[in-house]
Amino acid sequence: HAIRCYDEHVVASIRSREPWLRLGALLAMLAGWMLLATASTPGATAVLLPVQGPIGPATSDFFVRKLSEAGEGNAAVVIVTIDTPGGLDTAMRDMIQAILAAEVPVVTYVSPSGARAASAGTYLVYASHVAAMAPATNLGAATPVQIGAPGASDKPLQKPGTGAAKDDTDGDQPAAATGTAMERKAVNDAVAYIRGLAELRGRNVDWAELAVREGASLPADEALAAGVIDLIAADLPELLQVLDGRKVKVRSQEVELRTAGLVLHEVEADWRTNLLALVTNPNVAYLLMLIGIYGLLLEGYNPGAIVPGVVGAICLLLALFAFQVLSVNYAGLALIALGVLLIVAETFAPSFGALGLGG
Repeated sequence: HAIRCYDEHVVASIRSREPWLRLGALLAMLAGWMLLATASTPGATAVLLPVQGPIGPATSDFFVRKLSEAGEGNAAVVIVTIDTPGGLDTAMRDMIQAILAAEVPVVTYVSPSGARAASAGTYLVYASHVAAMAPATNLGAATPVQIGAPGASDKPLQKPGTGAAKDDTDGDQPAAATGTAMERKAVNDAVAYIRGLAELRGRNVDWAELAVREGASLPADEALAAGVIDLIAADLPELLQVLDGRKVKVRSQEVELRTAGLVLHEVEADWRTNLLALVTNPNVAYLLMLIGIYGLLLEGYNPGAIVPGVVGAICLLLALFAFQVLSVNYAGLALIALGVLLIVAETFAPSFGALGLGG
């Protein structure tokens, strides 16, 4: 009503015969509509970023890109919903580096009920500015395990002098750390990493180390009581309500969260991310690696078989990408080069189409 009355007054001034009055009225109307347009622009939103399934190169690429876009946009907070059994260490570290460098607060939320943030998911929870869980969820079991390695020792790795595990021959002496040197190096590196994240966010440092060395896990209520997480929320509306007014430190600056009434904007993975996630699934990646190795071996034992060599070379390149040995760009370049080589070879070697189809 006020805008309509204001417009009627301005229109009456425009119809005036005084030039200066008409010019002033036109400028006033232009300023009024610009103010109205500014007031009607969309406000801040809460970006909902899902992390589901095994964490690999496709997940980390999608996560880093969308988190960067949220920081450049008008997002007030990014809520990362987690339901993962774990994943590759390199992909997890890329995601954590993106969280630590983010210009917008990142809230990890283990949901829905029945979900888990195991292994690599636990590190993501510790790295976030605010850690939340839904009821009937769990986190932990963060011991690093080498893909394809034989079963590890039944005894967990212990810190020297803790006395948590005793030698059978002398009950007064702490047992030496079990496992190979490579396993101990991986575990100690993971412990130092998660302890640093825990100290940065002010969370339970001792339990973080326990989750790595002994594979400890906690349900939501016990995690809250132990200081591993910050809060429990049944659903997203309740999460936004309890987050409102909480202060967090984002890149050395204290930020107060204003989440009441925020509009949730869910980011969905595109077909490219879904396709790459299928290829980089640890089970599929391990199978591709086996096919690649044995295919090349069969070709070496039976020169001229062609099909095992073609299939093995393609699967091996895909496996190298899945294990993040090659980035997606280098893997694509290698596949293009292999394809051109196979198509050219088809013109010189009789393969009944195997080389050309592979190319």
